[in-house]
Amino acid sequence: NAELWRQPCPPNSPSTAMSIPFSLSEAGFEGSRSLVSGLHNVALQTDNGGRAPTSSSDDSDGADVVEQRPQFSPSAMAYPSPPHMHGPIVAVSCYTCFADLAHGPRGVEAQRSFWTFRLNLNDGTLTLLSAVPKGFAHNPAFTRCHPSLNVVYSCTESVRHEGQVLALQLDSRSGELTELCPPVSAGGWSTCYLTIHKSARRLLLVNYWDSTICTLELLPSGKLGRRLCVYDPKGGRTMKASADRHVNHSMNDERAQAERQSDPHSHAIVLEPSAGTIAYVPDLGMDVIRQFHFDEETGVVTPCGVIRSGVKRAGRGLGPRYLIFAKALPTCYVVNELSSQVGVFTYDAGVAASIESAWAGAGSVEAKQAAVCAAAEPTLTLVQTVATIPDAFPVEMNTCGRITIHPSGDFVVTSNRGHDSVCVHRLHTLSSPSPLLFIVIAARFACTACTATRRRPACSRSPASSTRAARRRATSSSTRRGSGCSSRTKTPTLAPSSPSTPPPAASPTQATRTRCRRQIL
Repeated sequence: NAELWRQPCPPNSPSTAMSIPFSLSEAGFEGSRSLVSGLHNVALQTDNGGRAPTSSSDDSDGADVVEQRPQFSPSAMAYPSPPHMHGPIVAVSCYTCFADLAHGPRGVEAQRSFWTFRLNLNDGTLTLLSAVPKGFAHNPAFTRCHPSLNVVYSCTESVRHEGQVLALQLDSRSGELTELCPPVSAGGWSTCYLTIHKSARRLLLVNYWDSTICTLELLPSGKLGRRLCVYDPKGGRTMKASADRHVNHSMNDERAQAERQSDPHSHAIVLEPSAGTIAYVPDLGMDVIRQFHFDEETGVVTPCGVIRSGVKRAGRGLGPRYLIFAKALPTCYVVNELSSQVGVFTYDAGVAASIESAWAGAGSVEAKQAAVCAAAEPTLTLVQTVATIPDAFPVEMNTCGRITIHPSGDFVVTSNRGHDSVCVHRLHTLSSPSPLLFIVIAARFACTACTATRRRPACSRSPASSTRAARRRATSSSTRRGSGCSSRTKTPTLAPSSPSTPPPAASPTQATRTRCRRQIL
């Protein structure tokens, strides 16, 4: 913008006042404000040659020089704020050494382990803010934010090195991540999941490779304290798999599945949302959800039952990976990585209360643990199993990843790796005995060409036929209970133009964008 101040005025032109095309009220434009203040002494009235006179004596006509300050138009003052100044910050953790992982990621190793971005809530764009120095952390895998402080916790994943938990201070203005306190040992290998208790006094974690469960102390400042508890579901037994030679845990064939399920592999730890006294650990190796009583004061987890995570089919394993509770409903959903299924469970708060009463009514810690074991009953009951991929797609070619619930509470979203898709199920809250799931869509991650799908793409049909097909799919999906995705619902269509108004001709670039939008949404 400084170039604007050096442009001469055309001959015989009146004095010109220029407006600055950005808002000077933002704190991020301190340098711009200094630039304008330095220009306040510049005379904006120029002679015919375009040179600004320095004083009235330099004017051959003896005319007075009128000194003007820049005038800012209302439109300039209302210019949108810069995208890196407002909106939530997104922290991204990256693997830095693939050789130390149990699975085989796609892509390349990252040189820097953490990046931060500013999310623009208006259009969804991300603005890169910061990156940590090289060698800052080794394979950070899972990241969790403190519920009330600008502190980020992350764990390192390695089958050859003991895991660590990092506490990072987040600068909410610049997005910079700095070490808040020294790392704390995770008590196991290949740490993969962190959970913060609702009181923000305890942090629970699981180690995937050796399946151990650990509780750490959280200080009021957000710093990590001492390690309170370590539980080993193997009972100290040596693992059958070796960290030096093992199958790729991203694969799902018979050989890979047999080795992955030869040992316990804890993959997550989730607390029931009401009181936080019952913890659930999906064990991918044993096809069960381990149930624990969690005591906040001591940090001790006491086993009190196991629950099968689904229904096996064709003798294949289930591989429970993640678990999530529904919003304001006594229901939770478990994604089974190896079988590409979602299990729907009802939650019994009465059984959970009886387990807590047994713990509170005993004296010593040993007596409390014995009382919990005596009162142990499953708090989860399986009521439904649904698939995340079409029935005809080979199960061994896919593994499930993340499961989450839409902010509206109406949809369960699951990712498929191999089928490369996102599966969406609708929650039917009026169903009995629980909010059952019904398939909505399994949308493939399509490339720029529609040839990625095996059938004729939706973008090659007429708008009218696409609309009729969409209506038929919407009607059938809302009235039919399905255990898997239907190929008819794989590719949604956009709303057509008005029948009386023909759609405008699209350029090749616009047509490509439309094809991708129709397939990805």
